[in-house]
Amino acid sequence: MTINQPHPSVSNGLSRRRFLAAGAATLPALAMGTASRPAFAATVQTAGVAPAALAGFDNVMKTYVVERAISCAQLAITKNGKLVLARAYRYSDDPAVPTFTPTSLFRIASLSKHITAVAIMRLAQDGKLSLGASVATLLGLPTTADPRLANVTVWRLLQHTGGWDRDISGDYLYLDHTISRSLGVTLPITRDHIVRYAGGRPLDFAPGSRYAYSNYGYLLLGMIVEKASGMAYETYVKQKILAPAGITRMRLGRTLKAQAAPGEIVYESAQTSRTVTDASGATVPAPYGAFSMENRGPGGGWLASAVDLVRFARILDAPGTVLNATSIGRMVAKPEIGVTESGSWYGAGLWVRQVTGHLNTWHSGGLPGTYTYTARLQNGFTYAALFNRNEESGSPDFDVLSPRMNAEIGKVTTWPTTDLFPRYL
Repeated sequence: MTINQPHPSVSNGLSRRRFLAAGAATLPALAMGTASRPAFAATVQTAGVAPAALAGFDNVMKTYVVERAISCAQLAITKNGKLVLARAYRYSDDPAVPTFTPTSLFRIASLSKHITAVAIMRLAQDGKLSLGASVATLLGLPTTADPRLANVTVWRLLQHTGGWDRDISGDYLYLDHTISRSLGVTLPITRDHIVRYAGGRPLDFAPGSRYAYSNYGYLLLGMIVEKASGMAYETYVKQKILAPAGITRMRLGRTLKAQAAPGEIVYESAQTSRTVTDASGATVPAPYGAFSMENRGPGGGWLASAVDLVRFARILDAPGTVLNATSIGRMVAKPEIGVTESGSWYGAGLWVRQVTGHLNTWHSGGLPGTYTYTARLQNGFTYAALFNRNEESGSPDFDVLSPRMNAEIGKVTTWPTTDLFPRYL
């Protein structure tokens, strides 16, 4: 079977190795902490259902978490819309790492982007938003610093062609201390502070001329959802997108460990950083205070289980109660800049590639303490995998997950027919 996923499987448009090397351009200054690693069990403990016919996928996950010393992970697989595997993995004897289930919640990082994109498409479908509208006009953004801002459309935000390049100007969602000093406001900063700071600076390239992954663009899309719907972003997504899809657990995450949602797992990282939650200058574990989950919301702030994500993927499989055929087509439409050398393109919150008779879609996400991946492939196969640790200096390559999973698909001779969704939703 030819899967034809991307060579750069990292969703942000650059390899994970380069992402880690980029450091200051993408994340606050991080240092390696001295905290001891959790005690790892002799074997990987599991919960949930993994039919014998799909043991290969189960073994990929077990091997992967052992190699990378990951204490918590999830995998969910659907075949032709039915949930056929739902599994939780725990590789730790540390009592601070609680037992969890296939429906426990993880930060999903940039997998949040296609959730926001679906919300935008639904608003356009309902006649409440034009995808060609100027973002500056919609949100009342000043164009004094750069008149080209008037040419940034909703489409261009969705497809990362709006004009912001974090390799040049930095990622505005990770410049909390800089923005606080520049605007003379105290930490924590808000999304309005970020927009005010960004609005005083020129774009990095002409809108629509090239691709550059932009978390800031998705922050603006979240504000557009609110403007067009008259509802809070999270409320709109829950009522108009998630509820019709039969999803009730998903919610926006919070920054601090003490603010964790019921059923949310614990995130692990050897990195530390200066907190962005106040002006104390305290050094904190990177997953809990190195960045603002609240500000990341539409582009990286959602919590979900792997089961929730493969359920969400069914929205794109066929017209239904959330999106019609036109809106689904818009989700995977090619951008005005065309396709990459490998033949893939960034649609609306998802990477896309044409294979025979199907459009494959995928995305990955990463934060300190979080690595996530989801893909919809030909022959009705969809999966989501979530982890409570990300690749850090000295750790094995995390990008091997996708090819390892792909290699198992062709080995399955008989697919289970029992649908596990009623058990987990």
